[in-house]
Amino acid sequence: MAKKKKLFDQFPPVTTKDWMDKINADLKGADFNNKLVWKTNEGFEVKPFYRMEDIENLIYINTLPGEFPYIRGTKIRNNNWCVRQNIEVSDYSEANRKALTILMKGIDSLGFIITDPESVNEKNFNLLLKDIHIEIIEVNFLCNGKAKEILEYITKISSGRGLNPQDIHGAIEADPIGRLMVNGKLCVTIESGFDYLASLTESSSVFPNLRSIHLKASNFNNAGADIVQELAFGISMGNEYLSQLTDRGLSADIAASKVRFSFGIGSNYFSEIAKLRAARLLWSVVQKGYQKADSISMKMDIHCVTSEWNKTVFDPFVNMLRTQTEAMSAILGGTDSLTVEPFDIVLRQPGEFSERIARNQQLILKEEAYFDKVADPAAGSYYIENLTNLIADNAWKLFLKIEDMGGFLAALKSGFIQKELSESADKRKVDIANGKEILLGTNRFPDINEKAPSAIELSRVFKTQERESDLLIEPIRLFRGSEEYERLRLITDN
Repeated sequence: MAKKKKLFDQFPPVTTKDWMDKINADLKGADFNNKLVWKTNEGFEVKPFYRMEDIENLIYINTLPGEFPYIRGTKIRNNNWCVRQNIEVSDYSEANRKALTILMKGIDSLGFIITDPESVNEKNFNLLLKDIHIEIIEVNFLCNGKAKEILEYITKISSGRGLNPQDIHGAIEADPIGRLMVNGKLCVTIESGFDYLASLTESSSVFPNLRSIHLKASNFNNAGADIVQELAFGISMGNEYLSQLTDRGLSADIAASKVRFSFGIGSNYFSEIAKLRAARLLWSVVQKGYQKADSISMKMDIHCVTSEWNKTVFDPFVNMLRTQTEAMSAILGGTDSLTVEPFDIVLRQPGEFSERIARNQQLILKEEAYFDKVADPAAGSYYIENLTNLIADNAWKLFLKIEDMGGFLAALKSGFIQKELSESADKRKVDIANGKEILLGTNRFPDINEKAPSAIELSRVFKTQERESDLLIEPIRLFRGSEEYERLRLITDN
């Protein structure tokens, strides 16, 4: 029997020099770097092609999914994630009806945004969670206050139903540093805020899979940060929480197990995939300074939400294309849960149509494109592996710079974080103005005959942050890249 030959044995190997000789010949004297090497917003030089030799010296390249430092993800058998939809809660019975409806439409993670903290009581929470099987889905609660009361009611409900505390998954989304950063102050002193958080975290330890800290690094994204800044500032915030909680007597293992990171996902497709991979790597390195490498709490819990920075009021259906690529990046990067915001959320209260489309964007990726089947689907991509290393290396340098200042809170009080964000945002505004950063339908190919969408809410289009005299710090400014264009067009339309 003739011995079978391997297909690629029939082709001679091609060296990097061979590739470069061919490229230079095709360029006909043009400069390779000027023509084919491009720079990212973070200043990275990205080559037009990568080869196996480009990843040979990466120290983590041979690790597997589920192995320290978790760059390849925390999931071993698949890449499953929770599909989340948020519900604003003012009428608890109505919120319950909506939750039950969307649970039948593919959602397995609920985010209850409670608009009035004073409405939080046992009766209302029984109404809110009526007939919802909280042991088989994620339940998340965001309320500017009353976190301990929410925990108490969850405890009573789960106990009354005879549920195993290990089966309760989700979060009570406390983030005092995030609130301080956006509002410029807290309703209590910073120290009292950390004391409260420590008490909440300790009390919630009875539920191993219920997080008490939802760290909104997405705020950096929506303030104009680049990917390195969002990652470095987010990791630094996480380290600040670990430091504050361990100083108050909590073990590093308990404190870390209660932290969830929430990242904003933009349209820079490959970089966003690499960002989440780099995030898990850096968080595991930070935690190695606190505890043993085999601790399960070293596995970063990541929630992602599609960015508002690049969403537009005019030509709003393009937002669906943006959120679709963003959802793909988040999933391929290994997010644990994902919120795809409705395409019209930046201009009005989303309706049933836009919410259904947002849900289905994730369900198509899961049920039809099988994005949930393979752990770390980006593994082995020479480009993404290099990009992951670049982002991690540069974010780590910025993280260490913040630590040298005394940590995230000290850097925030000094104005360093605000200055970095402001400079990045100003640069991106200039890039949008000169067309280097493209917002399709806004600064590229706008429809000059288009009128503003109906039922537009100016409070959503242009978010204002009140300036008060008793601020503890300078707050960061959340805004969108298209705001100036839209302001001019709305004035012209009127």
